[in-house]
Amino acid sequence: MPKIIESPTIIEAAGNKPKRIEEFVGLVNSSNPEVSVARMVSPQGWVEPGQRPEFMEVTLVLKGSLHLEYEGGEVDVKAGQSAITYPGEWLRYSTPHAGGAEYVAVCLPAFSLDTVHRDDN
Repeated sequence: MPKIIESPTIIEAAGNKPKRIEEFVGLVNSSNPEVSVARMVSPQGWVEPGQRPEFMEVTLVLKGSLHLEYEGGEVDVKAGQSAITYPGEWLRYSTPHAGGAEYVAVCLPAFSLDTVHRDDN
């Protein structure tokens, strides 16, 4: 039988400005360790600490532009584009451009504070 997710859980985001994280599926909202699915609404000027997660992340940008720094470079992921990052890669997300960004993040296995391995600040 399908499990209907009535509403997301709002989770506090890391970073220098408030960013809205709405977890629909994952450890917090649905007790799923295999995958997490969250909608993010990030303001212009938001920057999070760098990280080296143990999970794969697929990011689909719905509106605006998400800036992604990685070892060896950086790239802007624009509305209608997606990015895949792999376990063990260092990366940092930000939304420096006007209007910020709205995007969906899917993590396999599910996002966890124990496995994201954020940089010390």
